[in-house]
Amino acid sequence: MELRLERDDHRAAEAPSRSVLGPAGPARSPRPDPVVRLAVPADLPAGLGRDAVGVPARFGFKILSRLPSNGCVYADSDWWWWLVPAGSDLDLTWPLPACYARGAEIPDRRPRLIHRPDGASPYTPPIPLYLLTCQLTGVTPSWSAPSVRSAL
Repeated sequence: MELRLERDDHRAAEAPSRSVLGPAGPARSPRPDPVVRLAVPADLPAGLGRDAVGVPARFGFKILSRLPSNGCVYADSDWWWWLVPAGSDLDLTWPLPACYARGAEIPDRRPRLIHRPDGASPYTPPIPLYLLTCQLTGVTPSWSAPSVRSAL
C-alpha cells in the first residue's frame, strides 16, 4: 500500500492568511500555515473529489465506532479527519469544534492513515457523520434546503 501526502506551502494570493483551524491572530506572521492535502490510497477511486471533516481527537474513537460505515480516516495527535465527497458542506453548517476542510487540505501536523475502508470507497457518508458529530457536540442538526415547489 502506497500512501503519499501532498504538501502545499503556497496558497492563492487572494486567499486570506489563516489556518484551517482558525484566523490569523495579531501575533501571527502573514505567511499562511503549511498545509497538507490528504491523499487517497492509490487503489481506491476518488471520482467525487475529496473534502475532509475533522474533529478533536477526544471524539475520534466515538465517531469511528458508532458510524455504520467509515471511509479513510487520518489522525495526528490533536485531530481526526474523515474523507467525504467534495461538497459535503453544501447547505450544512458543521458544528464546532468540527472543522470542514475543502480539498482535504489540513494543517500539516503529519497526519497518518489510521483506518482503511473495508469496501471500495474512500469516503465516509457525510450525513451520518454530520448527525453523529451534532449528537456528540450537543448541537441540534440544521440545514437549509432550497424551497421546492410542485405543481400539477
